[in-house]
Amino acid sequence: MSSMGAVSAKKEGDISDSFASLSGLDPEPLPDRFRQLKLSLVRGRETQITRSWEKLLARLREENDVVAREGPAVIPEVQFSNLDADLARLKDTIHKRGAAVVKGVIPEAEARAYKAEIEEYVRQNPSTRGFPASNPQVFELYWSAPQMKARLHPNFMRVQKTLMRSLWHSSEPSALVSLSQPLIYADRLRIRQPGDAVFALGPHQDGGSLERWEADGYGRGGVYDAVFEGGWERYDPWDVAGRVDAVTNLYDGLGACSMFRAFQGWLSMSRSGPYQGTLLVNPLLQLSTAYSLLRPFFRPVRELGPETPGPGTAERAEFLDPGNWVFMGGDAMTSDIPGASAGHGMEFPAFRLHPHLELDRTMVHVPEVKPGDFVIWHCDTIHAVDQVHKGTGDSSVLYISVCPLTEQNAQYVASQRSAFREGTPAPDFPGGKGESEHIGRPTEEYVRAHADLAGLRAFGLERLAEDEAENSGAADVIRRANAILGF
Repeated sequence: MSSMGAVSAKKEGDISDSFASLSGLDPEPLPDRFRQLKLSLVRGRETQITRSWEKLLARLREENDVVAREGPAVIPEVQFSNLDADLARLKDTIHKRGAAVVKGVIPEAEARAYKAEIEEYVRQNPSTRGFPASNPQVFELYWSAPQMKARLHPNFMRVQKTLMRSLWHSSEPSALVSLSQPLIYADRLRIRQPGDAVFALGPHQDGGSLERWEADGYGRGGVYDAVFEGGWERYDPWDVAGRVDAVTNLYDGLGACSMFRAFQGWLSMSRSGPYQGTLLVNPLLQLSTAYSLLRPFFRPVRELGPETPGPGTAERAEFLDPGNWVFMGGDAMTSDIPGASAGHGMEFPAFRLHPHLELDRTMVHVPEVKPGDFVIWHCDTIHAVDQVHKGTGDSSVLYISVCPLTEQNAQYVASQRSAFREGTPAPDFPGGKGESEHIGRPTEEYVRAHADLAGLRAFGLERLAEDEAENSGAADVIRRANAILGF
């Protein structure tokens, strides 16, 4: 079923290659074309953008206080057993927070068993790569039996379709996207042990960094046009239409995502809670996105000293005061885009780079989860991992995203299907032999035996149903995707 010893074209690596901070790279100055790009984005709208910035800072000041006070309680929880009703009831909250927990997607015993099966797979295949190399917490595995069973599980097919249809919408019925046809994006897994402080991934956004400002990146779909026009209030993070043509991986980074993921997510294989090696999010989706996009156009008049002032101090208040921030236009414009670097995720590593987000008090843990719970966050949500796993048991998850059908996504799935058959890493990720020589790697026959028709369609193994399209754009993209997938 596979070519033994096949090698992916990308160099070998691990999850650290996706982030400048984990890779130990020092940020390099961006070339002058980014100064020119920034000038073009705001030319003629300087006054509107300055007013918009001031309103944004005032709103952040209010909302940050709420988040800091309420903590994990702001993250909504949905029961899989009551999925449709809970999503309808909590829709506005999820839209604002950009994250949620879906409880009980996979039966607890089944999800718990996934971890034991993965550990045995790793034991049988000691060549499995992971990060850090000395004591792996995140494994370069994409095709293990538990990963395939979870992704293809009928409950997952249902939850993905329902999440997209309930929470996303398209302002253009002719947009080439179907929210009724999920596609599978094969990702890694994490088994994080108590005490680990190496996989300490700070606040970041996936789905590119520089691409968010570039005309050939997110600019292709006009995703953030409202923000750059001085109207962040009009920016709708949940409108799928503009994201269809956006390019999220202009630099072919190791682990930089090429697919449009409506939600990132993970399925828990263990019990974990705050400070136990789990996820943190900034639950102010629209505001934090607008701020990160506008921040490169403003600078402080009075800089901070070497120490970061604590929350509630006069020094912090003076630094954050709107009167201390001025628009950089014309000759004052620089090429700097704080936290962004080519081929890596967008990072928010220091207070002074994105100070008004106050991430030191607005990154909140997701609530306690148990095996079978599914945690989701919008693709623009700033998220992080506990700096230290202070729990007593492992914090183990399968990374599983929620992806709609688009032409770009179908093209990726076609390449991913080939990688699966070869046993090499999924196309976005570091390359090498991967699992091509692993004992116990599932075959296509195994997948067909463990998936229903919806799962096989999502993985590119069966023809997509053209009679299930929700509108004209969906019907068109299903036809195109079937051609791309060879049906």
